[in-house]
Amino acid sequence: QVQLVESGGGLVQAGGSLRLSCAASRSIFSFNVMGWYRQAPGKQRELVATISSGGSPNYADSVKGRFTISRDIAKNTVSLQMNVLKPEDTAVYYCNAHDWLRGYWGQGTQVTVSS
Repeated sequence: QVQLVESGGGLVQAGGSLRLSCAASRSIFSFNVMGWYRQAPGKQRELVATISSGGSPNYADSVKGRFTISRDIAKNTVSLQMNVLKPEDTAVYYCNAHDWLRGYWGQGTQVTVSS
């Protein structure tokens, strides 16, 4: 059973920064892609950023230039550095991973940006 454990959420003022981390219970090379999604109250879950097994990042237009996804292979972690945060970034952020068989989700971590 794969486990993805997120950390790093919290409350921050607009313009501030947070760093989210996702620790996987097995080698991140075993996944085709890993990434971050978010879900705000009353809205559908949406893609924030992904990183492929080859290390290629992909970002939602709304976070380009502000968020950076990265990975630490030795620690089996994927991180999301979030800068210049806006109130509309407020959501529960979920770590996601896909292998050849299925997708996996973390439990989510709350990010709240105050104006």
